[in-house]
Amino acid sequence: MKTIKVGERAFNSGRELIVLEIIGLDSAIVKYLDTKETKSVLLVDLSINPPGTNQKLISLGAIHKHQWENLRAKFRLLKPLLNSGDKSDADYEAVAKAAGKSVRTIYRWIERYRETELLTGLMRSARSDKGSYNLSTELEEVITEQIDSVYQVLERPSVKALYDAICAECRKRNLQPPHKNTIGKRVANLPPRENDKKRLGVKRAREIYSPLRGSFPGADYPNAVVQIDHTPVDIILVDEEHRLPIGRPHLTLAIDVATKLVTGYYLSLDPPGALSAGLCIAHAVMRKDVWLAKRNIDVEWPIHGKMVKIHVDNAKEFRGQMLTRACDEHDIILEWRPRGQPNYGPQIERAFRTFMSQVHTIPGTTFSNVVKKLDYDSDGKACMTLGEFDHWFAAFISSKYHHSPHKGIDGIAPISMYYRYVHGTDTQLGVGFPAPIEDEDKFRLDFMPFENRSIQKSGVTINHIHYYAPVLRSYIGIKDGASKKSKKYIFAYDPRNLSVIYFYDDEGMAYHPIPYANGSRPAISLWELNACRNRLKDDPSLEIDEDMIFAGYEMMREIEARAIEKTGLAKQQRAADKRKRRMSERRRSWAEAHGASKTVVEVADNHEAAASEDDEVILPFDEIH
Repeated sequence: MKTIKVGERAFNSGRELIVLEIIGLDSAIVKYLDTKETKSVLLVDLSINPPGTNQKLISLGAIHKHQWENLRAKFRLLKPLLNSGDKSDADYEAVAKAAGKSVRTIYRWIERYRETELLTGLMRSARSDKGSYNLSTELEEVITEQIDSVYQVLERPSVKALYDAICAECRKRNLQPPHKNTIGKRVANLPPRENDKKRLGVKRAREIYSPLRGSFPGADYPNAVVQIDHTPVDIILVDEEHRLPIGRPHLTLAIDVATKLVTGYYLSLDPPGALSAGLCIAHAVMRKDVWLAKRNIDVEWPIHGKMVKIHVDNAKEFRGQMLTRACDEHDIILEWRPRGQPNYGPQIERAFRTFMSQVHTIPGTTFSNVVKKLDYDSDGKACMTLGEFDHWFAAFISSKYHHSPHKGIDGIAPISMYYRYVHGTDTQLGVGFPAPIEDEDKFRLDFMPFENRSIQKSGVTINHIHYYAPVLRSYIGIKDGASKKSKKYIFAYDPRNLSVIYFYDDEGMAYHPIPYANGSRPAISLWELNACRNRLKDDPSLEIDEDMIFAGYEMMREIEARAIEKTGLAKQQRAADKRKRRMSERRRSWAEAHGASKTVVEVADNHEAAASEDDEVILPFDEIH
């Protein structure tokens, strides 16, 4: 894990400097090497990478499975040389021998990786890579499928049998088969450990290879180990428009094991999945100063940066390709909790209990069980929207939980423990301040789902919706290698907002936002779109297209509004709006009277915050009885 330390080099706005002193958890005294000027700067504005570092943006979805496994195998060989400490010539020679390469090549690989600190940094450009396979996407799919289904099986068929199967499948698809030498090289480059596991069995592979368990660092410094898990929150929320109950949200939480700080979280009304985990991880690594400022929360939340290991349970959302590949790309170890051993996740389970005990004080709580709930009307008392509860939770974590004594770390507050790790104590050296992620947008997009689409004159169509931007013009009609079919490109998207997708330019190695072709369309989520499509499918005479989808969306909104009028809730809605306006005016008058603009709280999506935070002191991780 890279950190910013006293006495070491860093960069600010492209200028090289030396860190003279770290003050608290938000600033540093630095000396610029060009002017010898000494001044105070914010830690979040410092970078450990020099200006002009070549950050290649490679979409993870554009990399074939065999290429990815080769990158992982290469990185496993290099990792001992990338760790801190002096390495001898013998260390480099040993790695070169294991890789079947020269020592000079190993040095070149290490230099290439350190330019980006990404797994894809080990890839060579397509034009200079003599070992690349210039095959069409369809042919690559055939080869990968046949290796998986024909070659990597316990019967251990020969390479010739694999080649025969590939040729047969190519004939079915009217494709030109590859040369047999291409398949021979592909098999020779398969990662040995994974290949032997599939052809020899897991037990035999364990006997051949040394186990990896136990080689990972323990939770002995910030961001060494972060635990992530999901839980439903014990509260009923209301919708934004009519303030009516809409159910319980789900919380995905990341907690640093060493300091007990919450590194990040994600709240949603949708069931937890790989996207929830990815967005939680993205929030965990991001610098939170701007994020807090948007919510008018004036308190520090200093932990950020890439974690070494993520510890999760065995839920299927933590085992998907999107999540595991993104963690591989950023050199994050994804470790699953051993089955049948729930004691491996005590930190996050106890954190959930602590947070729920505070949630039980909010109107609309469901409590932890029906015994404690008694006759409490959770739906009738519900008053918070998702945006308001998100704001409340952010304020509770940053201003209360982080500053409360914690039994798990000898009664020290998590923020104080973090300070000790950063600055050190009389008996322990400080580890320094975590280095920021250089490209937070790239990091976030790596954890997003994507689609492969060809680009037409009208742009690109995904889920029946048309998207267009001028940047797509030069990619219209491009063919895929020797194939006569149109080349397909990667388009990443955020399921929460389909009004924009992200086109990956594999030549310029950059992402470009592509909006709706029709800018008058409302922003909708993937779940709303699917609901519209399912409703339209009930009428087989309808042909689903973009106009039908958005007409269906408006129709659903109108039906919802009419239903509220028919059930006599319009009066309640008007009263709720009146209360909101009255409360807004009261808060504005308070702010003017006391000159404290932060009394008026702005939350995500510009929704007004509700209840003020309780001042009662709690002890985190107390057992709930």
